Amino acid sequence: MQTQILERMESEVRTYSRSFPVVFTKAQNARLTDEEGREYIDFLAGAGTLNYGHNNPHIKQALLDYLAEDNIIHGLDFWTAAKRDYLEALDEVILKPRGLDYKVQFPGPTGTNAVEAAIRLARNAKGRHNIVTFTNGFHGVTMGALATTGNRKFREATGGVPTVGGSFLPFDGYLGEGADTLDYFEKLLGDKSGGLDIPAAVIVETVQGEGGINVAGLDWLKRLEGICHAHDILLIVDDIQAGCGRTGKFFSFEHADVVPDIVTNSKSLSGLGLPFSQVLMRPELDVWKPGQYNGTFRGFALAFTTAAAALRQYWSDDTFAQDVARKGEVVAKRFQKIAGMLRELDIEASERGRGLMRGIDVGSGEIADKITHKAFENGLVIETSGQDGEVVKCLCPLTITDEELEKGLDILETSTKQALS
Repeated sequence: MQTQILERMESEVRTYSRSFPVVFTKAQNARLTDEEGREYIDFLAGAGTLNYGHNNPHIKQALLDYLAEDNIIHGLDFWTAAKRDYLEALDEVILKPRGLDYKVQFPGPTGTNAVEAAIRLARNAKGRHNIVTFTNGFHGVTMGALATTGNRKFREATGGVPTVGGSFLPFDGYLGEGADTLDYFEKLLGDKSGGLDIPAAVIVETVQGEGGINVAGLDWLKRLEGICHAHDILLIVDDIQAGCGRTGKFFSFEHADVVPDIVTNSKSLSGLGLPFSQVLMRPELDVWKPGQYNGTFRGFALAFTTAAAALRQYWSDDTFAQDVARKGEVVAKRFQKIAGMLRELDIEASERGRGLMRGIDVGSGEIADKITHKAFENGLVIETSGQDGEVVKCLCPLTITDEELEKGLDILETSTKQALS
């Protein structure tokens, strides 16, 4: 396997190629193939970017058809037929059935572009600078988004340039069972000497992905929405990883019957791994002046085309969402079994998650690495998350077959036993 040119020329900042040091060449749904012909079950799916699997045939065909006709590919923010088709699909398939009324901004290709736009929009709309964010939250690594991202390893990489504009509060469960962390938030909002500048917005993930599959309770999310409304604070839900069906509903906040003021989407939004992001906002919040936030690649028509195909193929009824919920229960039960097996070895372990966004907290990054490295040797691609990489994290394609799912779970269970024997 020829890796010399890759090792010599690519920056040391690379990560995934260290954990999975092979050259991948082919992929289909939940399977990856390296250049030596070895197959792997994929429980990573582009870190949640490939919810509909690798090379999804329905979505890929829409792309091939579009490319074959010399259609617009790059369009800045021109009006294009591809953009119109996507907005029609979004409105008809997603927004109207859920009773949602949002305007749409295309800020650029990545999730951090969406977060940057969302927090800047909130500041613009409210005339206040502060953004409340939560412990273990991850919202991106450009400077504005980084100010709302908790993990120290990302924040330390600025070379000492301070990140400003974010105030961190404890996420649900951060202070242990029985402690409602929103009591602290309400106390600060009501205390003129509490030190908290009244925020323009709160940004939250309903399930923290990079932070360790930390799941916000549904009552907690509903209470957070109420606090925001009571204090004229905008609620931004970062649905970049937890959205597009990952938790079993298209938007992760649907589980809590919450209606955010602003929503950010990216990752699986394009449906085929093409870079694409959007910001959804209540119409009255659209206070932008023309060109006040822009980006060269905000009109990527190929992503509009594949995104529209994905919405129509998978979200025109509840069938797909129900299947995701069913598979999520399969993973939950097997993860609970593996966690129980670890506890028998005196390793504190627990399962958590929602839908097909699942993790096993093994309490130690060293243990988690042993498990995932052994899993890769056995033919499973799976990563870790959490502040110390202590959570073994499943982000398999939502389209994974039952056979592939069971095989991947079997590999993980066997690898856990081997790693700790």
